[in-house]
Amino acid sequence: LQQPGTRTVQAEIERAVSKVANETIRVTCAGRTDTGVHATGQVVHFDTGAERLLKAWVQGCNTLLPRDVCIHWARQVDTDFSARFSAPSRRYRYVLFTRQVRSAILGGNVAWCFDELDVAKMHAAAQSLLGENDFSAFRASQCQAKHARRCLQEIRLTQSGPYVLMDIQANAFLHHMVRNIMGSLILIGRGEQPVEWLAEVLASRDRRLAGMTAPAAGLYLINVEYPENYGLPAQTGWLPSFG
Repeated sequence: LQQPGTRTVQAEIERAVSKVANETIRVTCAGRTDTGVHATGQVVHFDTGAERLLKAWVQGCNTLLPRDVCIHWARQVDTDFSARFSAPSRRYRYVLFTRQVRSAILGGNVAWCFDELDVAKMHAAAQSLLGENDFSAFRASQCQAKHARRCLQEIRLTQSGPYVLMDIQANAFLHHMVRNIMGSLILIGRGEQPVEWLAEVLASRDRRLAGMTAPAAGLYLINVEYPENYGLPAQTGWLPSFG
């Protein structure tokens, strides 16, 4: 839970939108992100009686927002739209910098691992997570979701120079789910666990058997998918690509 007075992206957006609308606005986000996690494809919605040009919402809010928060577009949608519940899938990218010495420039924007990793084994192990499963083994103890069943639609690990990238898409995610999966895959990449181990952890539903929670700095929410009938633009947020 956020402590009173803590600065959040949601609070900054609500403050800016409220000023442009000249009324108090509360927004609903497609997905929450922990402190230190990045979002280049976040989507929010809000209800308002104010009438403004679409570009006025974007330009007006961006004038009021801090430099590390930016709105890309605005659209008017039907009343049945929900940024959270209308989305059939969400996609994250995790970026891991693998060099013996950490990067001073990239600090806060990537996670760091000083070991050389076997990405092929990590990718092979990750395929055991595909489909609808109970992801309790990768769920944070403070997760407030009613159940741990999620449908993992895609997971792919690749390497670009010193960067290991994990792209993962699901209908929804549990608290710390992506970071706990990455922490477990790092153990396989290091050779500390075999490829088959990840499937055993998943089946156990026991968080104590999985790996560490990987650092927040490497995680990006990069896309939220919606049905075409809502007429939303293709997301054009910056995609973290290194190498």
